[in-house]
Amino acid sequence: MVSVHRFFIPSDWIEEDRVSLEGSLVHQLSRVLRLRPDDRVIVLDDSGWEQEVILVHFGTDRVLGHVVDKRLSSGEPRTKISLYQSVLKGQRFEFVLQKGTELGVVEFVPMIASRCIMSSLDDVSRKAERWQRIVLEAAEQAGRGRLPRLRAALLFPRACSRARRQGGMSLIPWEEEHQRSLKQVFNDGNNNEEGEQQDIRPFSINLFIGPEGGFSSEEIEMALGYDLVPVSLGPRVLRAETAGLVAVSAILYELGDME
Repeated sequence: MVSVHRFFIPSDWIEEDRVSLEGSLVHQLSRVLRLRPDDRVIVLDDSGWEQEVILVHFGTDRVLGHVVDKRLSSGEPRTKISLYQSVLKGQRFEFVLQKGTELGVVEFVPMIASRCIMSSLDDVSRKAERWQRIVLEAAEQAGRGRLPRLRAALLFPRACSRARRQGGMSLIPWEEEHQRSLKQVFNDGNNNEEGEQQDIRPFSINLFIGPEGGFSSEEIEMALGYDLVPVSLGPRVLRAETAGLVAVSAILYELGDME
């Protein structure tokens, strides 16, 4: 089966069953992908719905299409994970954005912890446009129905405060935690007072991932004050760009989002 190209577009480009594709997308469709009338694409307006469109006309500044099917996207997880990822050097943070989007992260919060090599909020903000483009392209490729939100960067204390205000379960993997695993967190939460299993899935999870060198003990103490729960990701030490992806995968598997 030939895969159909997917594109996030502004909602006002869609009017009932007519679609007008504009800007740089015209060049991509006609020159890069070499699509022609009667070819099909899927357009997404970030609502969770996807619309299959048959292309009917190619102009110099716009491509016109006709909607032939509309359906709810199947690429969004039930569990909403916000990834508070400490900023990493080089292209490692971009790798996390790309793969995290593919896995199903719904929100990225760049975070500056004490051991981050990049420690300036201004330096981080200058990368936002490129990072947003990476998220967009990954979401289109992965079959997502909504674009993950890329938030403004926060210092660690502000990130902890935001997570508490947002609500949900907040987890902070830490290499010095040897008692509580991810699996135990979810199993303990699903046991009632009599020890019986009950199916209670957290709707949202805030996941905090440290930089190269990990979180400091002082940051963990601060996190505890904001009700973050330290957890272990196992006996092996994971790189900073790997830990979040492993944790996201484990959480979605444990909660049935990989089925």
